[in-house]
Amino acid sequence: MDSLDKKYYKIREVSEIIGVPPSTLRFWEKQFPSISPKRNSGRTRYYTPGDIERIQMIHYLLKDKGLKIEAAQEVLAKNPHGVSKRAKVLERLRLVRDELQSMLDAIDDRRRRHGRP
Repeated sequence: MDSLDKKYYKIREVSEIIGVPPSTLRFWEKQFPSISPKRNSGRTRYYTPGDIERIQMIHYLLKDKGLKIEAAQEVLAKNPHGVSKRAKVLERLRLVRDELQSMLDAIDDRRRRHGRP
């Protein structure tokens, strides 16, 4: 995940950061009270970096670990710190994998340009 350097993010931005549709974020808000974006008078949601971190933990539990909503709620209630650490480690590993894949792709491109298999 990129560094969260803004104070507030709109739902579309959070959707792109997390990789889920805005409708999923709205659903998760109803299921997980810890996600509570601020709203302006027009009802536009504004998520803080803390909200986004909690959403990343929920994404990790639901999508990566395959837990059901009730199980994820229970895990978050019992051990939010442990979930946060595991979610961050997994995200870091994904970034490293993506970087390594990019390097391999560059090597393959160079070999092809020089006529090597």
